[in-house]
Amino acid sequence: MIQPRTPRRRELGEFLGARRKATSRGSLGLPPSPRRGDVGLSREEVAALAGVSASWYTWLEQGRDINVSQQVVSAVARVLRLTPDESAYVLSLTQSHSEPPVPRDEAPAHLQHLVDALDFPAFILTTDWAILGWNAAYEWLYPRISSLDASDRNLLWLVYTDPQLRRMLPDWEQDSRRFLAEFRAEAGVRLAGPPHRAIVDRLREASRDFPQHWSELGVARFESRRRQFRHRTTGLVEFEHHRLVPSDAVDLHVVMYVPVGATAHSTS
Repeated sequence: MIQPRTPRRRELGEFLGARRKATSRGSLGLPPSPRRGDVGLSREEVAALAGVSASWYTWLEQGRDINVSQQVVSAVARVLRLTPDESAYVLSLTQSHSEPPVPRDEAPAHLQHLVDALDFPAFILTTDWAILGWNAAYEWLYPRISSLDASDRNLLWLVYTDPQLRRMLPDWEQDSRRFLAEFRAEAGVRLAGPPHRAIVDRLREASRDFPQHWSELGVARFESRRRQFRHRTTGLVEFEHHRLVPSDAVDLHVVMYVPVGATAHSTS
């Protein structure tokens, strides 16, 4: 019996449909289509190339809660030319929903002590990117953090709604999209949960740019990298952006901006 759509399967269907319509036909050895031209596949073509029935793939895109194996996900990912990050995201949406993390209102004392001991910017994030704690160096970088209402201390919310934070990012268009792609990749099945849906729905209403960026369905796992910020007094500062998951608090991330070059002296 085919079960009705669930939020995570609806997300899966929308993602697969968008990637199917953007797939190069030439990359698969297919000629241009009278209807689609050089870009875009029909559901029947995806099914044939992946070795599954057209009905089954149609149900998958429709968000039906059908059985999906890792082997079949890999076949569909190959046809749609998904990146490793996108493939992992698709697989996560087909798996059983794990128990949601216990909501937290404040950072565990030992993690707050850890970030306080660091002399470079660091803060603590929940799975829905609420900022639970931070250190003095992060407040040096972003002074508004201490005066914000707790409901607004969410990294994704601030990236899209705070003009000051936007001015701090030299390439806001790229950074905001990268953050959003990481948020989606990490959320996986949790996107259907209340905390994640709440921040997404709130941003849809509050931000002019967010709906368009969200509809692009970017997916990218976190990678440590160099980041630049415009500091109000120091000017352009550069950091290595790292993130750790504590083994005794796996629902949290400790984000660290390790100074590079001259920035090492300006934050001390």
